Amino acid sequence: MTDDTRAFLVSLFDAAVAAADPGEALKAHLPEKPAGKTVVIGAGKGAAQLAAAFEDAWGAPVEGVVVTRYGYAAPCRRLKVIEAAHPVPDAAGEAATREVLAALDGLTEDDLVVALITGGGSALLAAPPDGLTLADEVALNEALLSSGAPISAMNAIRKQVSRVKGGRLAAAAAPARVVTLVVSDVPGDDPAEVASGPTVPSRTGRAEALAAIRTYGIDLPDRIIRHLDAASEDAPAPDDTAFARNEVQVIASAARSLEAAAARAAAQGVPAVILSDSVEGEAREVAKVHAAIAREVARRDRPFEKPVVILSGGETTVTLRGKGGRGGRNSEFLLSLAIALEGVPGVAALAADTDGIDGSEDNAGAFADGETTAEMRAAGIDPAEALGAKDAWGAFDAAGLLFVPGPTGTNVNDFRAILVR
Repeated sequence: MTDDTRAFLVSLFDAAVAAADPGEALKAHLPEKPAGKTVVIGAGKGAAQLAAAFEDAWGAPVEGVVVTRYGYAAPCRRLKVIEAAHPVPDAAGEAATREVLAALDGLTEDDLVVALITGGGSALLAAPPDGLTLADEVALNEALLSSGAPISAMNAIRKQVSRVKGGRLAAAAAPARVVTLVVSDVPGDDPAEVASGPTVPSRTGRAEALAAIRTYGIDLPDRIIRHLDAASEDAPAPDDTAFARNEVQVIASAARSLEAAAARAAAQGVPAVILSDSVEGEAREVAKVHAAIAREVARRDRPFEKPVVILSGGETTVTLRGKGGRGGRNSEFLLSLAIALEGVPGVAALAADTDGIDGSEDNAGAFADGETTAEMRAAGIDPAEALGAKDAWGAFDAAGLLFVPGPTGTNVNDFRAILVR
């Protein structure tokens, strides 16, 4: 892959991330100032950057606390930022969630709560319900992450095994008004699904959670199943009076970021098409579909004429059976794509997570083209074996094709760009 091709693909990623910049996104969505005090709470991999941007834009006294992933903090003058573990919760996240709840204690109807919610908040807001422990929440997250279930199914379960998810955090703020500002990382941009909707009431209940467990064969401890069977544990419904004055706005999303990337490509003389901003499914299988489209364009100029860059977003999944290797869903997508495009000339791709971290390592994703598998073999790596071992990171690292931009301060999920010259 030439340096110019890499630079072109990275420029599209940069445009997508810039379109989700929290400072710019907040400016058009600030609520009216309250008669009482303003309390900011937040959770997610981009929550600290949102909090810093809110402080700069608000121009009035503010207090509160946000929790973000280790290494993702941003300096705030008045708001407290706490770092915790992601994607599996830890004791720091549990302690941080207690501080978030404490910030909501004793509020009045004259007060305003601004909830800054981004992807990753599900793990960072660790608050097991009565009768369960942090170890149970850890076991739940580990089981969900290895299940291959779509994010909607995972969240249906998470919402019913928490003291804060599924709108419960907003209910704890009553009678204060809650305005939720969301950077969406979920297919379809439903704010109730981002971070399992801590301030947005759930439309799913225990029945949907139990159905998801059966459908995807998720093995959970008996005590969690007993909790889900308890009739008193449903999350509050959307018509609960606690939510009557609340407001929810999606201020950044994959759709807007893909549109920005398409505009950047066009400005460089390359037409762009957006397949979808809400692609779901097993990463390696989604890759095969993308590869088939790229091959058809390369060989027959259909369904799009080349040159073209094919863009897509959403959230794929990786099903683990036993011990997995290193990497994440974008790296696995790209390894499967590289195998499917072996020997196809004129095709190059970048797949990356817009938060800057893909899975277990420090890369956001990787680059690939028709020569990538040959480069991996030359480095002593069998691509098919690496895919089977769930070690996409190891394969791309050996070939020198990892993409490591570092934390971006936002999160609108997967970004995929396939250039057909």
